[in-house]
Amino acid sequence: MASEAGAAMQREPTEKEIRMVIGASSAGTVFEWYDFFIYGTLFYIIGPTFFPSGNPTLEILLVWATFAIGFGFRPVGAVLFGYLGDQLGRKYTFIVTVTLMGIATAGVGLIPSAETIGLWAPAIVIFFRILQGLALGGEYGGAAIYVAEHAPTEKRGYYTSYIQASVAGGFVLSIGVVLACRFLIPEAEFEAWGWRVPFLLSIILLAISLWMRIKLNESPVFQAMKAEGTTSKNPFTESFSYPGNKKRIFVALFGITGILTTIWYTAFFSGMSFLRGPMNVEALTVDLILFFAGLIAMSFYLIVGKWSDKVGRKKPIIVGALLSLLLLFPAFWGLGHFANPGLSEAAQANPVRVEGSQCSTDPFAELFNREQSDCGKILETLTSAGVAYDLSDGEGLRMTAGDSEIAIDAQWLTDGEARSAGMREALSEYGYDFSKQQLGVGSILGIVAILLVLGALSALTYGSVAALLAEMFPPKIRYSSMSIPYHIGAGYLGGFLPLIAGYIVARSGDIYAGLWYTWIVVAFGVIVAWWGIPNDPEAELAETS
Repeated sequence: MASEAGAAMQREPTEKEIRMVIGASSAGTVFEWYDFFIYGTLFYIIGPTFFPSGNPTLEILLVWATFAIGFGFRPVGAVLFGYLGDQLGRKYTFIVTVTLMGIATAGVGLIPSAETIGLWAPAIVIFFRILQGLALGGEYGGAAIYVAEHAPTEKRGYYTSYIQASVAGGFVLSIGVVLACRFLIPEAEFEAWGWRVPFLLSIILLAISLWMRIKLNESPVFQAMKAEGTTSKNPFTESFSYPGNKKRIFVALFGITGILTTIWYTAFFSGMSFLRGPMNVEALTVDLILFFAGLIAMSFYLIVGKWSDKVGRKKPIIVGALLSLLLLFPAFWGLGHFANPGLSEAAQANPVRVEGSQCSTDPFAELFNREQSDCGKILETLTSAGVAYDLSDGEGLRMTAGDSEIAIDAQWLTDGEARSAGMREALSEYGYDFSKQQLGVGSILGIVAILLVLGALSALTYGSVAALLAEMFPPKIRYSSMSIPYHIGAGYLGGFLPLIAGYIVARSGDIYAGLWYTWIVVAFGVIVAWWGIPNDPEAELAETS
């Protein structure tokens, strides 16, 4: 005979209750991802502030390495807060996570620069990124499960898609706050101190999120388990011992999260880094493009979530993954065409060739006090400028553009700034355009259209995921079981993407080569997804098998 709690669990929440659950959970998710993404959004300022080296490539790689550290600790947070979520409840656990995230983010805005306190600056940044990673490891699972366990079965995909849209919303909010600060604070002052304001605003966002989440009730599914004494005694252990769960975790890691996270970070962060970096598009223009493209793309997640309630969770993910394999490289080639056509046109008319010995780059040479070869220095500067090149072995160091030889000044081999300025000046005579790109309306619309295509691919592979993961795992270990593979995948396969892709580009000299990382992860993931994703949109979340 069902208990009163079990009966209450079956009661369909009112529309008012659903709106409050979705609103509070989504708002908290937006704020928490804002806290996490603001670091990546301001990468171009954080690099020289906390990791000054005089080498732009190394500074950016160190920013992405620290970005990855936060992601690396997400699985630890998933284990810790997954345990608390399955033991103490969904509500109070993600109240703790949002508090930890808000405090850590505000802390980054208070750290003095490396110029002021030396190596303590990057050390403290790393500490706060670890705290953010721990907090985020508990946030997504809590919010997704909380909404899923309140939602009626036939609308679960749609209701939980607000959580997925909220992740994109955090990125959009981070861009929007940076834009507002740029309009209100003069550029020189923004780069000197104004960039700290978006971090400090996290305190206000934290207060709003806490106020909304404290008003919520505990999940009805968890209340029923608590009343009946069926909660897990050790969620982490049971996640790997529960019948069939090892396969579910494998599929969730590689066939779901591996796909969605690499596509998401490629679409938004790689797109942002690509436009600001080698394409040399003016920063304000990039922010505006990403803000409006991201804002429009948020609606795609809701459309896909609703669609999954009719066709199942599997179909949108498979379609999105296959389309990503077909469109990923053409999309970025298109971005390059619209953002800086002069680079590709000059590369065709006057291709650059470098000849020399020991012709390979070592992006971390300065960090580990290794000597970069003279040829490596030339290649690194070409890559950071977005210039493609052909490479050949030779006894002496030579560089040509088309049929003309470019004289290599001796100062270029000892002074990085002189090398960058001198090479850009020399190559500009052969049609290479290194000026800040002021885009026309047609180019802006073309870039926005491509970003919306990438956003649609992300939505297809992400929009139904909260419902899918909640349906895949039994309720008593649901928080742990879905959080662990999700955050291992998002933490390592996705969080390390900017660093790995950036390193591949730095080593190869091909500004598009980093996309191969995404392509390979998605290609493997689609095989796993096809094999292992269940297709049952009618799954009952109260079932235990």
